[in-house]
Amino acid sequence: MRLVGRVLLVAAVLGGSQVVTPAFAQPAPTQVTTVQSRVGFERLTDLVVRRIVVGDDVAASKYFSGKPVDDPVREQQILVSVRASAVQLGIDPDETASFFQAQIDASKVVQRGLLAHWAQHPESAPTTGPDLDAVRKQLDQLTVDLLAELVRVDKLRHSGPRCDISLLLATIPTAVYLDRLHRQALGVATDTVC
Repeated sequence: MRLVGRVLLVAAVLGGSQVVTPAFAQPAPTQVTTVQSRVGFERLTDLVVRRIVVGDDVAASKYFSGKPVDDPVREQQILVSVRASAVQLGIDPDETASFFQAQIDASKVVQRGLLAHWAQHPESAPTTGPDLDAVRKQLDQLTVDLLAELVRVDKLRHSGPRCDISLLLATIPTAVYLDRLHRQALGVATDTVC
């Protein structure tokens, strides 16, 4: 297990036996203080968390539409697109695709967790679901923003132990504000950063 995953696991244990609740019912952290003067992972972590939180809306949409969590056609389109963008931006296309696969997998963690929770506790299920096309526009913008941030932190991602430490410093403050489900998704989403 990567170092970040271990720390997120510790944060989950220290967080106690928190019940998985829909994040959209709670204020979700969408802003993380960023340090603009140094290269760090604060902004990347902020964008990753934003994408994870959008997974709540995807789950709500799929709850009402009955669409499955897995969408292999859309996933493949995203991965092909980010590979091409990575080449244009001068970053490794395989690493970039791996990073975005982790983002997709993290969203699935949230979607499956919320859908299972709502199935067991229908009283906590959302009463309306957002339009999936509108939600996908948010995800598309986050993809653009994440790609730009991957370019900015590319050297840090290849700095060995410094990368792991920088990622921990950016991730821990955010993880303490997330419930267990979203911390689990954050661990998945950040697993390929370093």
